[in-house]
Formats: sequence, structure tokens, C-alpha cells
Amino acid sequence: MKDVEESTITRAIIRKAAEEWINLTETDVIVVGAGPSGLTAGMYLAKAGLKTVVFERKLSFGGGIGGGGMQFHKLVIQAPADKILREVGCDLELLEEDMYVADTTAMIAKLASGTIDAGAKIILGVIVDDLIYRDPPPRITGAVVQWTSVIMSGLHVDPLGVKAKAIIDCTGHDAEVLAVASRKIPELNLVVPGEKSMWVSQAEKLTVENTGEVCPGLYVAGMAVAALRQTPRMGPIFGGMLLSGAKVAQLVAAKILGEKARRVVPIDIG
Repeated sequence: MKDVEESTITRAIIRKAAEEWINLTETDVIVVGAGPSGLTAGMYLAKAGLKTVVFERKLSFGGGIGGGGMQFHKLVIQAPADKILREVGCDLELLEEDMYVADTTAMIAKLASGTIDAGAKIILGVIVDDLIYRDPPPRITGAVVQWTSVIMSGLHVDPLGVKAKAIIDCTGHDAEVLAVASRKIPELNLVVPGEKSMWVSQAEKLTVENTGEVCPGLYVAGMAVAALRQTPRMGPIFGGMLLSGAKVAQLVAAKILGEKARRVVPIDIG
């Protein structure tokens, strides 16, 4: 085994990480949250040729996938969202017509791998602490980022800004990015009332229907949609999460690429 100097390891890590961060200071799309909707959005945006970074506050990806249903390591997927998982090579077990069961760890691994292989960059341990905006009218032009560890420590450390053409809130139940926009950009007249109680069929339908642009430059997908529109939660059925991520990718790609945007998602989102 080759002998390695400690300083060599340190230089390699700092140099390569810094090079990537410099490259990311201006990007096409920032996806906030590496859960089911965020990974799906990141994958299709990258496949469309857009420079995409996914920021995740934890040191792992998958969001609510890992918990399955009450920590049982399975969850349910319905058509047509199953086609997204098949695209990344995730095995599904038929439950009944158009309904499938997926293994949580397999779904996390395959979705993450598909996102990375498509060309998106996933950065772990980073919080979007604020937004960059311009007016009038208010439009979002970037994200303000900080290490999760700094926020957890309670230290005051100034964050850094990353310029982007679109920011997508895929942070789940807390709608963290929308909450910041609501609190700090009053001109948006944005209210985030939180989700309603469980009603699976309505939740799945309304999450996908309400996925989209909140204001110029800011989009919402996944459970953050329910928090914004006060629609029901759905629990451990994830078809709506995947379709929401696919839909927001289609919308953002069309907005940025215009007529040059091809059909980004190869399925009927509904």
C-alpha cells in the first residue's frame, strides 16, 4: 500500500472541493432537499442539460424515503410514477394493478445514483439559510448557503451566496425555503400555513397539481407543496413525490431553455 502524507490528503480535499464550489457559484438550478422530489427533479434537470446542484442539510440523501412506513423498510408506489424508478433500475414488487412496493434503501440508492449519473451535483451538509432577490417585482436570483454544522453550533458565521436561474424548494413538510421567503421578502405576500391531515388520494393528486412556480425564480415541489397550499399529507406512498419532482423539472427546463427545451420527462405526469 502506498505511503501517503497527511498534508497530501488535506491539499487534495481542499483543492478539489474548492474547485467545485467555485464552479457552482453560478448555476442554472438549485434544488433544495435530496428527498424523492428533489432527487427526481435534479435527475431530469441534469438530463435536460441544465447545470444543477442539489443542496441537502443532512449528511445523507433520501429524505422521507428511509423511514418507510413507521420504520418498516417498504413503501408504496403507484403508476405512472413506477416508470421513474424503473428508469433508474429500481426493482418493484407488484401489489395489485398499477400499485407496487419498493424497498426503501434500494429506492434511495437508485434515485441518488440516477441523479449523479445524469450530471447533477449533490452537496451534503449544506443549508439554504436565505435567498438572494431583486425587485421590482420581487424575483429570486440565488440562494444563501451555510454549513449545517455551523447552524447547529449556534455560531455566527456569515454565509455565502450562489447565483441561480431557478431555486426549487423540495425540503418537505417544513417548506424551509418558502418559509424564509415568506418571512424575509414581505413584498411576495407569501404565507406558508402548513399541511392538512392525511387523505391519501387527495394528497397525491393535489401535490402534483399544485407543483410549480411560486414567484419568478422560485418553485415548489414535493411535500413543501402541501405546506404552501394547505393540502393533505399522504404518508408512505411516494408516487406523488416522484411525479411532483418530474413536473417541476419539466416546468423549470421549459422556462430556462424556452423553445429549445425538449420533453424532459419521458412519461405522462398527469
